[in-house]
Amino acid sequence: MKRYCLACDLKDQEDLIEQYKAWHARGRAWPEITESIKNEGIIDMEIYLTGNRLFMVMEVEDWFDFRRKAESDAKNAKVQEWERLMEQFQQPLPWAGGTHEKWLLTERIYKLDE
Repeated sequence: MKRYCLACDLKDQEDLIEQYKAWHARGRAWPEITESIKNEGIIDMEIYLTGNRLFMVMEVEDWFDFRRKAESDAKNAKVQEWERLMEQFQQPLPWAGGTHEKWLLTERIYKLDE
């Protein structure tokens, strides 16, 4: 099993942040989205928020591959619909490479007992 941590920014507007939180409340994510996540080897996923910055923690199978997940998502109409919905809330991090690059991998710089 592997762990990945990613970051993304929300637009810094309280009403949009609250809407984004509501879409991610227990039972609100579409079942097709949860299914697409699990089918690609993501065992667990959590999203944390501070201000307008999001942090995602993913526990994945050893065979998980970001490229394969992106290819699968591109072919899934429901995932694409969800992504269009989420785009109204998200914005790229200031150092992101492009306007469509939202979730960026973070670099682990510390681990207890290592």
